[in-house]
Amino acid sequence: MSEEQNQPQLALERIYTKDISFEVSGAQVFTKEWQPELNINLSSSAEKIDPTHFEVALQVVVQANNAGETAFIADVTQSGIFLIDGVEEERLPYILGAYCPNILFPFLREAVNDLVTKGSFPQLLLTPINFDAEFEANMQRAQAAAVEGQAYFLSLFLLKRT
Repeated sequence: MSEEQNQPQLALERIYTKDISFEVSGAQVFTKEWQPELNINLSSSAEKIDPTHFEVALQVVVQANNAGETAFIADVTQSGIFLIDGVEEERLPYILGAYCPNILFPFLREAVNDLVTKGSFPQLLLTPINFDAEFEANMQRAQAAAVEGQAYFLSLFLLKRT
């Protein structure tokens, strides 16, 4: 066996917009002064496709309220197919829950901004996220729940920003 075959492999093979939706409640939203309140929910998931490939999906749902009414809802899922082979099993949750979403985020951010501006609203640039810190915090919450004997559903990443 050559040494090259024993080397861990991690590569992004494809990136794509898996799902996209944009809803405007009605034309009246354009007649009011624009002072939005944003509710942004971001989550990540991973699915094993075959022994060496994973699909990682990063989804954001943005709801903009203005003058007490929903102005728009943007829902975008950005996905990537990652080749992951020869990686230690204990590293896999970090790779799928932090490393891969970090790669996908700029593409998601661009897709959301394009969607919102094409909907005739001002630019919406999502704030960069420290996926490493969020992943670590999520793992700590899961460990704390386990210590307390509580059931805890651990998604790879879940963040709610208002």
